[in-house]
Amino acid sequence: MTSEAVTKARAVPAAPPARARQPLGSRLAEIAGGGLVRVFLILVGLFWLVPTIGLLLSSLRSPEDMSADGWWTVFTKPSQLTFGSYQKLLENGDITHSLLNTALITVPATVLVVVVGSLAGYAFAWMEFPGRDWWFLAVVGLLVVPVQVALIPIAELFGKIGLFGTIFGVILFHTGFGLPFAVFLLRNFFAEIPRELLEAARLDGAGELRLFARVVMPLGGPAIASLGIFQFLWVWNDMLVALVFTKSGTQPITVALQTQVRQFGNNVDVLAPGAFISMVIPLAVFFAFQRQFVSGVMAGAVK
Repeated sequence: MTSEAVTKARAVPAAPPARARQPLGSRLAEIAGGGLVRVFLILVGLFWLVPTIGLLLSSLRSPEDMSADGWWTVFTKPSQLTFGSYQKLLENGDITHSLLNTALITVPATVLVVVVGSLAGYAFAWMEFPGRDWWFLAVVGLLVVPVQVALIPIAELFGKIGLFGTIFGVILFHTGFGLPFAVFLLRNFFAEIPRELLEAARLDGAGELRLFARVVMPLGGPAIASLGIFQFLWVWNDMLVALVFTKSGTQPITVALQTQVRQFGNNVDVLAPGAFISMVIPLAVFFAFQRQFVSGVMAGAVK
């Protein structure tokens, strides 16, 4: 090898290591996937669960123990745990009736939004009718309308037609304000269904309703489950609409607990188990449909 060849060989820079050639995002992802980060995330999750655990343990203690010391003392004095507060809760007619009202409001409002939103989403995605795109833009525009703006006008309207203070009026309000998001979400999801699949079903003689029930609905299960969870959690935990549109006999659990605080400030033996029950039911619904929820949220993110 001549001296000129040796000089050229030395002038060629060495290839950088594989790790150095990786994009910054890939390297950060590798670091974030390490065991130390997972342990940190688990600790953060446990930290966020502390209020829930404290509420559960408080609901299992007597009023005397709660006034004496904090809920964390049950770890050293497990004899404090009792179900007496839950027994007293079941004997409180206002709380039990409000739980029934909450179910009577939440279930129909969720079912109506899912059914009507699914039908409208399919129509906007695959049916041709005059002004379809403009109507869809109008629906999307309703997403930016705050609930607070419509409370007084709709309350006056419901008062004139006799729906103010009724469970049916609250259901209509939640359904009306839940439909724009439902139509927007499901229309975008249904639009991703392959056209060839729908055309094949039409060639087999399927009408629009049968096509919707047999093809579109099964394929849209993840998005529909996500929508149902969103709507259920929003209606169940709502307090603003319930404060405005309900009366003493139609109040849900959120308003009933607030009334207990106002009337009986030291009634913690009813408030603690009532608050935990009102929280654990939507939490159980979320975990029951967690897989469908994740699938629906991620649908369409990667093609």
